[in-house]
Amino acid sequence: MVDIREQLKKLPDKPGVYLMKNDHGEIIYVGKAISLKNRVRQYFQSTKNQGTKVQAMVSNISEFEYIITDSEIEALMLESNLIKKNQPKYNVLLRDDKSFPYIKVAIKEKYPRVLKTRKVYKDGAKYFGPYTDVGAVNHILDLLSKIYPLKKCAKMHFTKNHSVCLNYHIGQCLGVCVNDVVKHDYKGMIEEIIQFLQGKSEKIEKHLTEEMMQASKRLDFERAAEYRDYIRSVHALMEKQKMILTSVSDMDVIAVSRGKKECHAMVFFVRQGKLTGRENYIVQATLEDASSEITGAFIKQFYSETSYIPKEIIMSDEPYENKVIQEWLSQRRGSRVKIYVPQKGEKKALMDMAIKNVIELTHLLDEKSNRDQLKTEGTLLALKEYLNLTKLPIRIEAYDISNTSGVDSVGSMVVFENGKSKKSDYRRFKIKTIEGPNDYGSLQEVVFRRFKRALAEDGLDKDNSFEKKPDLLLIDGGEKQVKVVMDVLTALKMEIPVAGMVKDKKHRTRGLVFCGTELDIKANKSVYMFISEIQEEAHRFAITYHKSLRGKALTHSVLDSIEGVGPIRKAALLKHFGAIDLIKKASVEELSQVDAININAAKQIKEYFKTHP
Repeated sequence: MVDIREQLKKLPDKPGVYLMKNDHGEIIYVGKAISLKNRVRQYFQSTKNQGTKVQAMVSNISEFEYIITDSEIEALMLESNLIKKNQPKYNVLLRDDKSFPYIKVAIKEKYPRVLKTRKVYKDGAKYFGPYTDVGAVNHILDLLSKIYPLKKCAKMHFTKNHSVCLNYHIGQCLGVCVNDVVKHDYKGMIEEIIQFLQGKSEKIEKHLTEEMMQASKRLDFERAAEYRDYIRSVHALMEKQKMILTSVSDMDVIAVSRGKKECHAMVFFVRQGKLTGRENYIVQATLEDASSEITGAFIKQFYSETSYIPKEIIMSDEPYENKVIQEWLSQRRGSRVKIYVPQKGEKKALMDMAIKNVIELTHLLDEKSNRDQLKTEGTLLALKEYLNLTKLPIRIEAYDISNTSGVDSVGSMVVFENGKSKKSDYRRFKIKTIEGPNDYGSLQEVVFRRFKRALAEDGLDKDNSFEKKPDLLLIDGGEKQVKVVMDVLTALKMEIPVAGMVKDKKHRTRGLVFCGTELDIKANKSVYMFISEIQEEAHRFAITYHKSLRGKALTHSVLDSIEGVGPIRKAALLKHFGAIDLIKKASVEELSQVDAININAAKQIKEYFKTHP
């Protein structure tokens, strides 16, 4: 047991990052401090002025670690990376982080290229975006390749005997590697592309419309449809590029709204005074988290990996630690970044628009969440009534066994809480005590190990997913499977309802076996779909583990040591007999009956196992 008081005495009066851990060694909170000594000690002093969230976190801290940094900005960067990596329970978390594509024009190259990228570098190139419609970006790049036969490869220098690529042969590259291309003409094409990406699409749209009409006149409707799709992609790329600022400016507009269960953030991307896209995010936070803390956490996590940082970021609320965040982003950008809440003018109007949108989105998602919750509660209530349970089955555990003729038998445990899968609590078991194809024995072993672990007195032998007692056990199988599991629970003096998930001849969910009776659940669609989902998930999780073990068995085996037995013969032997022990016991005649094993190979295998029992 770590002595926290002794740890506190050793804290340095230096900037850095601290990591709070629970008794399982899991990181539950990551924070930064100008002085680790002062900041960390505050958590373990009087709790009178601490909120319930901080009190709950402190009550779960068993130890902490810290990392010293050279500055507060360096601590901020490290904090952001650690939060993103570990997703601590008590931090404000950005859940839907994405990386959007840009269109890059590499104007510093001798013959500039046009390409898609998700990273923005200080390389003198022109970047357009970010764009949220990835399909439209891909379609536009394909279009530009057909209209402008520019260089596409990354090579800067070419040898005399260089052979041209496929793009040259299909007319989508001028072949600067073998031809003398006039730079003036090439530059003109690049300038037209830049104008197009800046929003001046009239010339290309006119060209596409003319080509579409000509194709229609030739009755080449397939080609006409292709040009029609290109025109649609141009519209999709350009429709969001509306001038919203009279001054040419790059900025991000971020509005945050607190819903009943979650916070939502909306980011509008403004490039060269035009709105180029919008994206929504879910921010995991509590009611106790102040708006400034939420916006601060969002900015740190959002910009820790984003490719491009604009010179202005306008917010619905000023973020906590705004000054140090601005210094950090300014260092990353290479020039000053300003974060502020606009008070008047067109930027205030833009901010108001963003706030209006995010509030509307929050209301819609809250309503959807309420509908989903009511549906889930209705399903669980119906399941409770079907099985005549004493309480609502909030936590459900489902078990399945997978093997091939008794080889590499494994068991799976999947968990559903409040009607949703909880993958962090999934567990898998490699069968240890049962030999051969014995699903009943394997099932008993899995259930015994699961609940024996939960009852263990030694704290080191406990597991988060085993500490909680389920309200219902679901077993893949019928009455016999339910009985053997009930026998285990009785032996352990545990009372948990157990039901079997029965399948029909087409391996689809048919009903539930409970207390010796098969219940027809198809009459209630929501219950039927819910049980089907659980059964499929338990089967998927078990068979995935089984395949991984079987793959290892096929890759590494004693059969590899036998001369003349290669991958094909090894696979055939394992498929036929199912286990190495059975192959060892087989006669020459039995071995020779296996596909790909002739009499000589059979004798060789038998001889090997005589000398290597």
